[in-house]
Formats: sequence, C-alpha cells, structure tokens
Amino acid sequence: MSVHMYLALRNGGEQQSILKAVRSGDDSRKASLVQMNYSCLPNDDGTLKGSKRMSTTVGMDIDHLTAEEMPVVRERILTKKDELGLRMLEESARGMGYHLVFQRRADLDQVGNLKWASELLEVAYDAQAKDITRVFFTTTEAELVFLDDAIFEKAEVGGQTEAVTVIQCDSSKYDPEARYNGVLFKDIVAKYWELFNDGKEPVEGDRNALTFELAVTLRSICGFSLEKMMAVIPNYWRKPLSNSPEGEGICSAEEEAEFRKTLENALKEPRKGMPYRLKQVLQALKSQQAVKACGGTLTTPPPMPKKLPPLVKLLTKNVPWFYKPAVANAVFPALGVHLHGVKFRYWDNVEHEATFMNILIGRQSIGKGTIKKPIEYIMEDIKQRDQPNRQREAEWKQKNPGAKQKKDPRPTDICIQMLIDNLTDAVFNQRIVDANNNGQRFIYTIVDEIEGLKKVTSKGTVDEVGLLIRKAFDNSDAGQERVGADSVSGIAPLRWNFNASTTPPNARKFFFKMVNDGTVSRLDISTIIHSDDDDDTAPILGIYDHQFAAELKPYIDRLEAANGLIECAQAKKLSLEMKQENKDAAKLYESEAYRVFSYRANVIAWLKGMVLYVAHGCKWSKEIADFVRWTQQYNLWCKMLYFGQQLEKELREEVEIQRQSGPQNLLELLPEEFTKEQYRQMRQQQGKSGDGESTLRQWQSRGHIVYDEVSGRYCKTEEYIKKFRVKS
Repeated sequence: MSVHMYLALRNGGEQQSILKAVRSGDDSRKASLVQMNYSCLPNDDGTLKGSKRMSTTVGMDIDHLTAEEMPVVRERILTKKDELGLRMLEESARGMGYHLVFQRRADLDQVGNLKWASELLEVAYDAQAKDITRVFFTTTEAELVFLDDAIFEKAEVGGQTEAVTVIQCDSSKYDPEARYNGVLFKDIVAKYWELFNDGKEPVEGDRNALTFELAVTLRSICGFSLEKMMAVIPNYWRKPLSNSPEGEGICSAEEEAEFRKTLENALKEPRKGMPYRLKQVLQALKSQQAVKACGGTLTTPPPMPKKLPPLVKLLTKNVPWFYKPAVANAVFPALGVHLHGVKFRYWDNVEHEATFMNILIGRQSIGKGTIKKPIEYIMEDIKQRDQPNRQREAEWKQKNPGAKQKKDPRPTDICIQMLIDNLTDAVFNQRIVDANNNGQRFIYTIVDEIEGLKKVTSKGTVDEVGLLIRKAFDNSDAGQERVGADSVSGIAPLRWNFNASTTPPNARKFFFKMVNDGTVSRLDISTIIHSDDDDDTAPILGIYDHQFAAELKPYIDRLEAANGLIECAQAKKLSLEMKQENKDAAKLYESEAYRVFSYRANVIAWLKGMVLYVAHGCKWSKEIADFVRWTQQYNLWCKMLYFGQQLEKELREEVEIQRQSGPQNLLELLPEEFTKEQYRQMRQQQGKSGDGESTLRQWQSRGHIVYDEVSGRYCKTEEYIKKFRVKS
C-alpha cells in the first residue's frame, strides 16, 4: 500500500463522518470505520488470508486512558520512538487511547514483542489485541500523531521480498487476472453490465439485487464455489480510491459481510444449466474476438493500405483521413453502374456483375455526407444522359394520358438509371426493364437514411427491401406481369446498386429479421468512427472542380467502354487465398458468424478488384491486391461489429433446436433454456394441441425445469440434463 492510498483511506468523507459520530457517543457506527491490520502471524488461525509470512511490524492497542494520561503517554512514546522502532501512532476511535505500530523484534514472538514494548513504554497493552482477529478501527489523518515512511517500504524476509503489511482487513481477495476458458472474468462482468444494465455498475440502492443476479449468472462457471465467486465478482460496496489496484477499495466490516451474504444467497438458488444471460455474454465476447480476426481492434477497423490504387486515391483525396475508408467503399455502387453488359467469372465459375449495395453506418452528425461529392462526380455523365430521357418520357405521357388507350407506343430506347427515392411498383419495374433492354445497364439509388429505400416500390416495407437486395446481388429476375393494356408489364434481371446511410441503432432495427437470411451478407458495409481525440467539428473538404472531373474521366470512360466476359487470373488467385484465410480465421476464433459473412464478403471484395482492374486499363497491381484484401476485412469488421452478435446467437439457437432427431419427448427437443413462445412453436411442430400449460407445470413439479424470472426463460435443471446425457 502506498502512503497516498493510506492517507486516502483515512481522509474519506464517510470515514470522517463516521468517526465524528463515534466520538459523539454512537458506538454502533464504529464497525463501519476502515479497518487496518498491522500484525500478521504465521499460523492457521492467525494468518491474514492471502499473506504467507509474518509481518515486519507489530500493532499495539493502548486503551482506557484518562484525559490526563493521554498527553503523558503520547510524549513518552514519541521520546522513545527510535528505541521502539515506531512506525505509526494514532489516537483510537473513541479518543481514550492510542494505536501504535513498531518494528517487530525477530527474536521474540507476538506476545513477547507486546510485553517488550509495554515494559519499554511503561504502559499496559490490550491483552485481547495480540492476534490477527483484532484489527484497528482506523481514525482520520487528524488523529495521526506520527507516521514513518519506513512502514511502506519493502523488507527482505526469509530471502524473499515482502510488501508492507499495512492492509485493510478484507475477507475477499479480488483477482483481476482470473479467467474462464481464456476470457478474463472482469471482461465477462463488464459485458454483462453492458448488455443488461446499460453499461452501469451497481450503486447504493440496487447493488444487492444486481449483485445477486450477477452471482446467480456466474456461479456455474465458478464451480459453485463461494471463494471463487468472491475472487471474480467485484464488491460494489467498496469505495474505490485513486491510484489503487484494480478491485481494491474501502468498505466497512458490515458491508463486507453483506457482500458475502449476497453471494451465499445466490448459491442457495436451485441449480440450472448455464444461464441464458451467461450464454449471451460469452457469445458477445466471442463476437468481439471475431472482430479482431478482421485485422482491427474492438474500437478501430483494420487500417487502409498506405498506398492506394490511383482511382481510389483520387476519389478519397479530398476528405480527412478518418473519412477515407468510408468514401473508398461507398464509391463502388456508382462506379459499378457504369459497367453494362459486363460479367466477371469467380473462382467457382459463377458469373457476377458489378453489383454493390453500400450501407454507411455511423452516429448522427458524424459526417456521413462526405461520400456525396465523389459519388456526384462519378454519376455526372449518367445524370446528363438521364435528362433528355426524362424529358422524352414526360412528353410521351402528355400525349398519352393515363386511363386512356395509348395513341403512341412508349419509346423503347428510353433508359433512366438514376432513381428518385419515391417510386411506384410500376415505375420501378419500368426502369428495370428499360435498363436491361438498353444494354443490360444498372439502375441506381442514393438515400440519406436507409428508411428511404422502402419508397422505391409501392409496398413500402422492410421485407420488400430485403427481397430486392437478395435479388439484386444475384441479378435474379424481377418485375411484374399485368393483363391490362395500360399496365406496365415486364420481367428482367434486377441490376440495382445503391448507397444508403443510417445510425447503428437504426441499422440493427431495419435489418433485424434479415441478419440470418443472406440479406446482410450481400451488403457492403462501411462506417465512420471518431476517436475521442479527433476534432468533432465539421470536416474541411478539398475542392471538387473541373480538374477533379478531368482526372476522373479516363477511369469512367474505361468502365463505360468495357463489354463481355472479363477475367483476371491474379484476382482469382487472391480470392482463393482469402477464402482459405477466412476459413482458418473462423476456426481460430470459433466464430460461425465470421464464417457465414466471409463467403459473400470475399465475392464483394473480388468484384471491387475487378472494377479497379477494368478502370485501370485491365492492369492488375499490388496496390489493387492490397486494397481488395483490406476492403474484405473492413467489410467483415463492420458486419461483425454491428451484426455479428445477433448472427452468432441465431446460428447457435438453430443448432440447439435441430441437434435432436428421432422419436424423443418434447422437452428433449427444446434447448437447455427456452421461452414460452419457443415451447409453443415446438408443440405445434410436433402436432400437439392446446397451450401446454399443464405440461410445463408438470415438468416443474418433477424438477425437470425451473423458471428464471431474470431472463423470463424456462431452464432445464442440472439433474435433468445429467439424466438425459446418461440416457443418450
């Protein structure tokens, strides 16, 4: 213990308040004072828990002095401090005596040391305070008469270095390095509070209930051991001090006993399998580990290559460095729209087109609009081509008003590629057919908020957007067939690229039902993350002008001129290498979500490489290869960050529900923890009628399951699980 912490323990506001109450006659508050021990004896009933050797000091309690005796004894002690080896002298809590600490004489035992000091000082010591069970109720710095810094020095004891023995009496020894299956318990606890208490630790008022729930959750991975639980569950009654070791702080003996009692009560609860909350916590931590597999950290994505392909360098040159990754990925939907009638053959011989659907996820007002200017310049030529086509379509509509037989057929060479974000099914379908019939071209949408994608068709639903995303990635047929003469009819491959932005909560809400159906895996996801040190003001952008447009034009022209099937041996080789790397990473980090996401992340990255290959004159380079490898890891990092935990959970639950087969009873078909809704669904699948409430009550009465009020789930008991495993 340092002198800083020692004085902080004495000077706390609550410590001073309690001492004032004690000196005013309230003896009941004395037990709440900080307790210090300066004597440690090497025997089973006297050694302080965690200490292995005798302390280098001895504590002596001089009590029941009169007001007249106090200054006389004090002066005598200070006069003989050198001969005594005095280390600390303080007034006792009631102010009727002293606590003193002196250097232990190695030739004497504990009692011998106390007798020696008593004779030297000519005062009687408290005979009851000669062992470890009696600690000093510490006072404040104002009552501290003498303190020698030597009390904090390390001393050689038996050939080993022993730290100072001035410690707070504490029945628990928190271990910040304790682990479960390689995961730090402190990380498990932190993730638990993040998931189930908005990241807030327990405080006075809720610490009993919340600590109890935490203890019930963690006891199964602590071997149902009280000692283990006290080593890994923080004592939220303790008041932490600055510069003190992790888990160290001050609390009264009563508070320490309350903490211990809370854990004991948690151990008395009926035993179940691994709690659902614990599974969620461990899975979330596993997902975080998988995030690291992408080459970044839990808070920062994998860094961009320092040397970029010339086109990417040009498109990102006008934004600050922390926006460059987002811009570098967001430009590909617009670049891909310039390819028409072009196909690329992947390593599995499946042909793909330049389909990119980019979602930029970032908190509000973080600068998501920085992607707009580069995209605007990329799309300028298409915008100019669309204008006369829009004019021709408007003129045709005027001559042929709706609800009447059309006088003139609609011109077949009308093709409008840039869509507004408010369409009907008929218009969306017309744009798909027109684009296909005029060179197998793409249509393109950009929206500020992902909700805007719901307006591209009349249905206006999230489900419809998900269906379109899945069809677009595979260029599947889309459209409608109508019998009316005035109705728009036609079916064509859906070639639809888009850019959309949103915040993390909205992204998770929008795609909640589409994480495990292949929709999210088809997206190219990017993000913007500010560090705490970054300037939070609006970004200063470079200038976009005619010079920028002139530099961009050669790349756009090459994309527009491309046609037919284009292959690149280097890109194919790289995608195969990344496929194996992803397989190894998923196995290393035991992440099924990473494995699932990696399949299409590889395809998307390879397609970007092929677009860059064409834009650079069908020339491959190390810069393109490095960018392809990075953009795949970046896409995976974002997906694992925002959707990995949900996908891991859903994949795990699929396995739990489907792992049983053959003629089994209903309870065996259910996972170890299940909701009432899961139970009812399983009953329906098995052709059982009724609500099944009586069956649930029967399982509970027989001790097969218990209801966990914390998670709102039914849990199979440990006894049932053991019995079932023996049978199977």
